[in-house]
Parts: sequence; C-alpha cells; structure tokens
Amino acid sequence: MKEMYPKNGRVILHVDMNSFYASVEMAYNSALKGKPLAIAGNPKERKGIIVTCSYEARKFGVKTTMPLWEAKKLCPQLIVMTPNFERYRAASGGMFNILKQYSDLVEPVSIDEGYLDITESFELGAPLEIAENIQKQVLNELDLPCSIGVAPNRFLAKMASDMKKPLGITVLRKRDVQKVLWPLPVVKMHGVGKKTAEKLNSMGIVTIKDLAQADKIQLDALLGINGIRLKDRANGIDERPIDPNAANEIKSVGNSTTLPSDETNQQELLQVLKRLTEKVVVRLNRKKMLASSIGITIRYKNRKTINRSKKLLNPTVRFDELYKESKELFLKHWNGEPVRLLGVTGSDLVEKKQAVRQLDLFSYEKEAKQEPLIKAVEGLRSKFGEGIIEKALDKAVEKNTKNTSETSFSKDFLDFFPKD
Repeated sequence: MKEMYPKNGRVILHVDMNSFYASVEMAYNSALKGKPLAIAGNPKERKGIIVTCSYEARKFGVKTTMPLWEAKKLCPQLIVMTPNFERYRAASGGMFNILKQYSDLVEPVSIDEGYLDITESFELGAPLEIAENIQKQVLNELDLPCSIGVAPNRFLAKMASDMKKPLGITVLRKRDVQKVLWPLPVVKMHGVGKKTAEKLNSMGIVTIKDLAQADKIQLDALLGINGIRLKDRANGIDERPIDPNAANEIKSVGNSTTLPSDETNQQELLQVLKRLTEKVVVRLNRKKMLASSIGITIRYKNRKTINRSKKLLNPTVRFDELYKESKELFLKHWNGEPVRLLGVTGSDLVEKKQAVRQLDLFSYEKEAKQEPLIKAVEGLRSKFGEGIIEKALDKAVEKNTKNTSETSFSKDFLDFFPKD
C-alpha cells in the first residue's frame, strides 16, 4: 500500500463527530433516534440556548445558538435535554482511543474533533480505506456518526470534513483547491470569522480566490501576520505538524500566595482570594484561553493542605464569574482554622476562538451591556498594542500583592484535584 502514499508529503485526516452531544444522547437512549432532539442550557425556564441539535431538528430550521423559545416555535415536538458532560467526555475518550489504533500522531482539538497523521500507517491500508474503517469502527463500537476529511495538510483536511455531513468522507488534494475552494465565499473558510470576513470584504476580498490572490502588504496592514497565514491557507499551504502533545501544553493557570502570617480573618482571606483570581485572569488573557474549571488550595498552620475544584457551566475568563466560584469553594471548605497559604487555579483550558458559550437570554443581556467596554478596550489595543490592558492590570495586581509571596502552579496542578 506504500505506493498509495505520497513520497514527500503527508496524509492528514480530520475526524469531526456529527451533532456530537445529540448523537451521544441517541446512542445512550435509542428511543431518541430519528426524533428532533436539542441539547440546551436551561429548558425548564425556556431561556436556554441551543448548544447542538440532531439533523432531524435541523430540518425544521432549528440551529445552534438559537434561543429555545424560538426553536420550540419552529418545532413544537422538539425534545430538549440538558448537557451531560460526563457522558460526552466518556464518548470523546472512546473516539480518540479508536483514532490512536491507526496512528501515534493524534491531536485532539476539541471534545468532538481531532487530526491524525497516517503517513506511516500504510500497512493498515490506503488512506481512503483507513478513513472508511475509522468511520465504520466509531459507528459500530460507539454508535456515533462522524465525517472525515482526507488531505495533505491540516487546513485542507478540516475544510474537507465540513463538506459532507453526516457520515461523509471527502478527499481534498492541493490540486483541487482552485476548483473546489476558490469559488466559496471567504467567510466559509476555516479560520475566517464573521468580523474578519467583513474586514476582508471591505477591501474587495469576497471569495477564497480573492484572498489567495490578495496583496501580502495589504493583508499584513489589515490583519497582521494572520493575514499572511490566511493567504497561504487559501492557496492550500499549511505546514503545521500534527502534535499529540499540543492539547496538553497548557492544562491550567494558577497562582498561590504564602501569607505574611497565619490568617483567620475571613474578609482578609477573601481579599487575598480576589487578588489571586485577578492574577489568574491576567494570565488566561495573555494565553488567550478560557477556564472550564476553577479550583482552590488551602494550606493550614499545621501544613495540612486541601484542594477542591468545580466544573463551570461555561468556559470563561470573566473575573466576576471566576471569583464568585472560587469564593464559594473557599467558604464551603474552609474549616475556620488559621490559613498559611491560598491558591486559585483555572483548569480544563480551551482557546477563546474554539469555545462555544452556552448562553441563556440573561447572559446575552450581560454580554450586550459589556459591548461598549469591549469596543473601548479594542480601541486601546489597536492604538497602543495588544498588551496595554494586561500590563495595566498586571501593575494593579502587583501593587495589591506586594506584601505576599506569590508562586505559579505547575500546568498540571489540578490533575490530582478531587472533583466535587
């Protein structure tokens, strides 16, 4: 089979689970199969936002991020369930275990999608045969559908996997780029969001072909280095390797503080906790990550140490949300004895650009109220540089913590945290 593989290039697969949360629920309860099903945040109060939905629901016009009341109006018979993340994580683990049977180079990028490099897997069959076997194995063993893109690099594999859903397999070669990708609107290109598309449209770049042939100097002025990368992608160029360790590079971000003296005053301890949370938020922003879990460490005068953590409803980098949860953890688990050290850690990190918030209507209202502030911050960053806000907050935090000894937790600090 080696002759079916390129002599100098790579063969990359992108495996993307179809309507993952809904499909897992259908696999768990076969009575749900063939029915319009939606996973939403708060179905009892009709305020939930659709996180995902089955293809049967999509036929009625139900879409991800749609308010639940609107979805029910379009599809009165819609079955609505709250997310069961433990169930989804277990299914995800099963899927990635299958992928690792075909290659050692498997890189998860989210709970329901990942890349694998099968260049050296020729003994297992031709590339298309391997893709078909993976799809069949995931369906037979987990009862879950997936789509797979087969291509010479990551970008083209991702674009290919999006072309046929559900249960599709698409081969996209570099020689196909001009015929298949170039006619598409630039907003359909992986890596180009709505705002970036609007910027590109403003300079006459409407299709992927326009982007592929755009002037590098103009792109650099408009989007910086990302503009150059997007031009390369539009031409089918992407040399990023598949890195099995990429998802584990940053597991958590945290800070701990050894107090000047053993402390029993609750208000003082909460102030320290607040300052630590501020520092965690700064570091998360620097890394452009959101925390899906929050954890605390309490070390007492007798050196007894307890670690507690909590899964958050949505990945976040908001100070008020993280402090609220860390405060609740502290008040629940502090026994009133003198405290020598406190720590706060955000873990289960996800990249901002990949996070999907499960917002209810109230969350939307809060986000809308913040829009003027967000625009002001973006204006400052545009004028003075990306780090201007972080630097100012850094200084404020350093000033507030000048009387404490602060250390950073290791990135795998929460690996041994007992879960509440």
